[in-house]
Amino acid sequence: MGTWDTGPFDNDTAADFGGDLDEAAWEEREPMIRGVLVRAANLVDFLGIYDGERAVAAAALVVSQHPDGEPACLSYGPSEPVPELPADLRTLAAEALDQVVSDRSELAEQWAEAANWSKWRQELTRLRDLLDPPIPPQEEALFEI
Repeated sequence: MGTWDTGPFDNDTAADFGGDLDEAAWEEREPMIRGVLVRAANLVDFLGIYDGERAVAAAALVVSQHPDGEPACLSYGPSEPVPELPADLRTLAAEALDQVVSDRSELAEQWAEAANWSKWRQELTRLRDLLDPPIPPQEEALFEI
């Protein structure tokens, strides 16, 4: 696997996906991102490493349009703008990331053996939390029981 760091575009597959988006017509970019997320989220058997890497990159592009998000990657991500992505992609991206970190993912399997596994996992958790923030624990009861 051609990976140099833990970021969403820090591998050959994701960087190539960014290049493919740059080369695509404006109206093809959102369907390309959606297609990658659908393929990962609707997993039937086992998520291959390349589909997992593309899914993480696509999810990062969705997160980049979140108010608390950051640009996906200035060096290896797409250099051309991505159109405004529909809100339903947030849920789809969260589902795709859930599959990427599942026990049916070759990418998660590869990272589990790497020294910087926890850093990679933290990055995916950060993306996932921006897509679907966890509900904070309730300190006070809303109703008497």
